[in-house]
Amino acid sequence: MHVDEWMKRRVVSNIKRELTAPDIEISRPHGSANFALILRSHHAFNARADWVARAHRLTAECAAKAPTDSGNMTQENGSIMTNYSETTERLYLDALLDELGMRSDKPVLRYLRTDVTGGALRRSIFRYARALRALGIGRGCLVALLAPNCPDALAIRYAANLLGAATMFTPALANRDQQKALLARIQPTLLVVFEQTVYFVPEGVATRVVPVDFGADTLRLDRLAAAQSDLPLHSRAMPDELAGLVSSGGTTGVPKCSRRSFAAYSAMVRAERAEDKRQLINGALAYISQVLVDSTLMGGGTIVLDRHYDPAATLSTIESERITDLLLVEPQLFETMDHPDARWRDLSSLRSIAHVGGSAPAVLRHRAIKRFGPVLKHMYGASEAGLVSVLAPPRYEATGNLPFSAGRIINGVEVCIRRADGRHAGAGEIGNIEVKSCSVAQGYYRQPEAELQKFRDGWCLMGDTGFIDEQGNLHVLGRASDVAVIDGVCISPTKIEEILCWLPDVRYAAAYAPGNGSAGHTWNALVEPWAGRRVEATRCASILESVFGMSISNRVRIVAVDCVPQTEQGKVDRAAIEAVLQDGPRNGTDHIEFDPESRRQENVVDASL
Repeated sequence: MHVDEWMKRRVVSNIKRELTAPDIEISRPHGSANFALILRSHHAFNARADWVARAHRLTAECAAKAPTDSGNMTQENGSIMTNYSETTERLYLDALLDELGMRSDKPVLRYLRTDVTGGALRRSIFRYARALRALGIGRGCLVALLAPNCPDALAIRYAANLLGAATMFTPALANRDQQKALLARIQPTLLVVFEQTVYFVPEGVATRVVPVDFGADTLRLDRLAAAQSDLPLHSRAMPDELAGLVSSGGTTGVPKCSRRSFAAYSAMVRAERAEDKRQLINGALAYISQVLVDSTLMGGGTIVLDRHYDPAATLSTIESERITDLLLVEPQLFETMDHPDARWRDLSSLRSIAHVGGSAPAVLRHRAIKRFGPVLKHMYGASEAGLVSVLAPPRYEATGNLPFSAGRIINGVEVCIRRADGRHAGAGEIGNIEVKSCSVAQGYYRQPEAELQKFRDGWCLMGDTGFIDEQGNLHVLGRASDVAVIDGVCISPTKIEEILCWLPDVRYAAAYAPGNGSAGHTWNALVEPWAGRRVEATRCASILESVFGMSISNRVRIVAVDCVPQTEQGKVDRAAIEAVLQDGPRNGTDHIEFDPESRRQENVVDASL
């Protein structure tokens, strides 16, 4: 697209969205980015100066962000790589409602073996919007949802956005103090809770709480919505206003909440058309699942909602619902591939299994390829930065021996590798990863100090260490706080996990650097055995010493577990582990038993190893 035409469309889209149709007409001379405003009312005339000033500002912004006439372009300069592509200015909710309208009599959601058509979801959104409006919700408000994976949760979020209010799917934190601290920080106007999640509402919360699907009829939001009209409503969302908050994983404490405007979030969820896509969503909506839901629905696909992740249920749903796309956090991926049901379930419908959020040792990648075939895709990103890079087939199989490879940087994303001295690293040089794109959050919500450390001049400091090779592939070694150079050797958790997973008794291993130093150890390494087997900690220490030497192996604390504990998101639950290990090592190793159903530790430590 030519630069002038791109600028015209962007400016006109922004101006039109902020003025009502009776007040303004926009005239665009052919072949120019300039435009004329024809004001039709006294109200619009009085506001003319403000809108003209805004128009000039938008024009300048568009000129700065416009793509080159040559179309998509890639620039490489050492470890800096930028991919430019066209962006769309249409807000995600407008596109979503149009899509639901076009699929009025066709299923767009499947929940508890029941189809929800586009028309049914659309009508539900309009009813909930009127119900929320009756409760005083509108622009400037924040609606928090402590919600399970269900159609009502999605409809309520869309309804709040339709009114111009911001939304957040809050994580269900087992730690009540952390849950209370999170709610106190974000101060939502309204907290929507469901019967399955009311347990997680802390006592003494100051926020107004409304129930869905339980409680007295006069208090229930779903009952109020049922009495409302389902006629369409005009969106009051504005591009530059707050659209929503997305929770971080919270593996080290109270989760942070990244914030995005409607324009920024819309840029993050745009997707290609994929009408035959059947995306399984079994992860909590507080994280990346909400992005997958929006992009899939906008692209014409179908969402299959499961209430939570379970390996056996995941495999069963893939078979019965003919799932084509699935996303799992790495511990979940490796748990699912090793589940006995994976040997006999019909998984032939799968086209893509994306894994995110953790490390993926080569030995486990190879095992996953053998189990699932050429459908695996590694995605690197963060709640604060959006998607950064993708390693997809067939390159996934070709780089199976490169455990750190995160694939190619996607269009529209700029990545910088910064050395410890502050200078840009060259190709192959290790440094800290920084990301810039239209999907990067505007900052953290009500956390100014944390925001200054994470976001600088439009860049998101990922907190990860890595490098870009000469072919332009991004490699992620791990969290910067987990990576250390010892005797001139760069050691990361993935390297430790790779060696431990070589052992025949070890099904899975997860290593990380404890924040408190863990009695002099640089890393804790959790090792989980195959069913019916037992991990010998001395053997684990011996293989680490044979590969890395004693100076490094002595810094690794081997922790045998029945199963590696996971957070709600599916990441390794560092806080749960540290709660058990805080008293220090016993004979250099510990054994921890975890409840595989609740994924919570039983606080039983066996020092017999």
